[in-house]
Amino acid sequence: MSRLPTWLWAAALAVYAFLYIPLAVVVLFSFNDSMLNAEWVGFTTGWYVKLLHDADMLRAAGNSVLIALVSSSVATLLGAMAGLAMHRYRPRWLPFLVLTPVAMPEILLGVSLLLFFRQVLDLTLGLVSILIAHVSFSIGFIAVIVRARLAGMDESIFEAARDLGATPWATFRRITLPLILPALLAGFLMAFTLSIDDFVITFFVAGVGVNTLPLQIYSMIKVAVTPEVNAVSTLLMALTLTLIILASRIAPDLLRTRA
Repeated sequence: MSRLPTWLWAAALAVYAFLYIPLAVVVLFSFNDSMLNAEWVGFTTGWYVKLLHDADMLRAAGNSVLIALVSSSVATLLGAMAGLAMHRYRPRWLPFLVLTPVAMPEILLGVSLLLFFRQVLDLTLGLVSILIAHVSFSIGFIAVIVRARLAGMDESIFEAARDLGATPWATFRRITLPLILPALLAGFLMAFTLSIDDFVITFFVAGVGVNTLPLQIYSMIKVAVTPEVNAVSTLLMALTLTLIILASRIAPDLLRTRA
């Protein structure tokens, strides 16, 4: 195997530095003992303590966790059903319906959902509209993961179960479900991560008086980027990375398959 040229290594390091150095700066200045982020003054954990007493931030975090848990659970159920249907029955229209929200630009999806909620359903924007929106863009990711898992299975297992007299429900409960369970868990974690991090779509469908963590961070940044913003961004970053690592450990091959 030939050795990669030096310039290629240098280019790769430059790209990774461009991506990760700003994140490292955010983490570092979350411990800065100063109201300003202009220079390093000293080390402190006071900004994290202040977060624990910030009622608006805690309320926004609670909304984000609630929305992420509910939307991920519903999306996992519907996404599993869609993945099974796409694998077994191969309908021509279902992949288009399921995967379109995945490929659609977020701003376009957010505007479309806003118009649908207000002009078609006449729905008051709030937690319900956010939940529906998050379910709609999460289903596609879970369906792809489940379908990829099923595509890698030996179909003779299901045929043997039917030959032995197992009903469709018994086959699903005792064979299919245990085999796709890692994909379901990985899909749930992926949907949770996408939901709790989402800003663009949530911005359009949240309405007045309902805040999530990304929206709360945005409202704080409009005033000034204080170390408190860095602290909450660091915690959100740590949570996101943890969930992604868990999902990759549960189903390492599936998360690399997008279609």
